[in-house]
Amino acid sequence: MELNPNPTPMTAVAMSGGVDSSVVAAILRERGMSVVGLTMQLWNQRRLPELDRDGAHGQRCCSLDDVYDAKRVAQHLNMPHYVVNYEQRFEETVVQPFVDEYLAGRTPIPCTQCNNHVKFDPLLVTARQIGADRLATGHYARIRRNETTGRYELMRALDGSKDQTYFLFGLTQEQMSRTDFPLGELDKTEVREIARRAALPVAEKAESQEICFVPSGNYVKFIAAYLGERGQSLPEEEGDLVTTSGEIIGRHRGVHNYTIGQRKGLGVAAGKPLYVVELDRAANRVVVGDDSGLRTSICEINRVNWMSFATLEAPLRASVKIRHRHDPAPATIEPIDTTSARVTFDEPQRAITPGQAAVCYSGDVVLGGGWIR
Repeated sequence: MELNPNPTPMTAVAMSGGVDSSVVAAILRERGMSVVGLTMQLWNQRRLPELDRDGAHGQRCCSLDDVYDAKRVAQHLNMPHYVVNYEQRFEETVVQPFVDEYLAGRTPIPCTQCNNHVKFDPLLVTARQIGADRLATGHYARIRRNETTGRYELMRALDGSKDQTYFLFGLTQEQMSRTDFPLGELDKTEVREIARRAALPVAEKAESQEICFVPSGNYVKFIAAYLGERGQSLPEEEGDLVTTSGEIIGRHRGVHNYTIGQRKGLGVAAGKPLYVVELDRAANRVVVGDDSGLRTSICEINRVNWMSFATLEAPLRASVKIRHRHDPAPATIEPIDTTSARVTFDEPQRAITPGQAAVCYSGDVVLGGGWIR
């Protein structure tokens, strides 16, 4: 790639081939800005073909068709476009940890890992290498600079139903200083209308739903195929299915087949609903109980990234979100050390899950977040 010879400030747009990022490019072009499109090649779609034979599956991001759509949009908008290959980094920082976490009995969030280690790390470096000062993406979120503290703050999108700040808590100050989220002030209806007015080729394209490297949506099948590619196999480790009181009521098919809160597929008839309340990987046990057993008030988080301030030095009141679709609940956050904290909710929360994130809010402002352990 050649450096941009044009002294006019240039913005790189992360173009996924979907309507959101395509509208971002259209908005910036309409403003008369110098824009270049960057599309990430993250996963070789020809790998693990047996998964595609599972039959119909939902829309997934970052497919080869998406790369083609991004190029079509760039051509329509008369802007340069490059495809950048991050397959190795994506596998090392997203796919392999995804597999490892599931096998360890945790429930990972690959989209957050991708944001942390791919979209806002090497992509910003690549943008700078081709002469772009800033990076714009199709995320529904907002960034502002707090004039009092001098720090950049991540804020929820105006369209709460599309808000994606839960997946963006890992952004650093330097990354936020160079990133724009043009859709943060818009709702999805407005975005679609802009796409139609601009006659974008993807104006009516459906949204991606599945994880890009899990085409069937079946995590266990993906892990089995991924390990098989390496000459390995899923651990055949049946173990005890036990109640919270310690009573053995059956056998499980391997800890990796279960998630916290799961009700179906337990293989036992207890006369009342039972849910997975704990995955004890060390003892190779799956612990089940009633709905009340899923509700806890305290969790610890590690690898914390504080955004609105450098470090947490004293207990703090905030609203905390433990899943993307979870309504933030009031809690007290206490520092354990510089990279971990304890979250104590005012009321017990359902299915606090190791491997997921806990993201702390003050109103619309994201204070920071970390990984539930």
